[in-house]
Amino acid sequence: MTGPLNSDWPTVELDPVRRLKVIASALKYPSYGERLFDVPIERLWAVASDLEKELPHIVPGLRSFTITGTEKDRLTGRAVSSIGHREHFDVVLRPGWCLMQSKALVGGMAAVPEGGGTRFAFFSSLRFPGGQAVDRLRVVRAERRTGVLFDRLRLRMDARSLPGGTE
Repeated sequence: MTGPLNSDWPTVELDPVRRLKVIASALKYPSYGERLFDVPIERLWAVASDLEKELPHIVPGLRSFTITGTEKDRLTGRAVSSIGHREHFDVVLRPGWCLMQSKALVGGMAAVPEGGGTRFAFFSSLRFPGGQAVDRLRVVRAERRTGVLFDRLRLRMDARSLPGGTE
């Protein structure tokens, strides 16, 4: 094709949840889930985006997450699993959007207002050689795993709204 693109072509903007679903769909066997929460997006995202304090409470198998560098909306961090495995992550964190990737794992979460609440999505997939085979096995329990994650997110939002919470 030569010359500039025709400006009459239709364009579409995807909200963060739809964008996350497209990214997850490009992978062979991601664990992906969505849930509608009956809370405002600001309340949900204040918890979900607090990577150091809340992510270890939300993501099963994660002991800690430490931010090691920041530059605008790009972060670096170190995750430590419950069995002590350490992984370095590159992170893009914006309102309603978080995409994280390491050598072994890619994951993300997104949130958008919907009705009087917030639609929240989460996905993860393995990136190492042979990871697709393992992901294929993980898909069987993906719905349960994301359900646990969503339940933990709800508990953390509830804990923050109690007297003495950080909200």
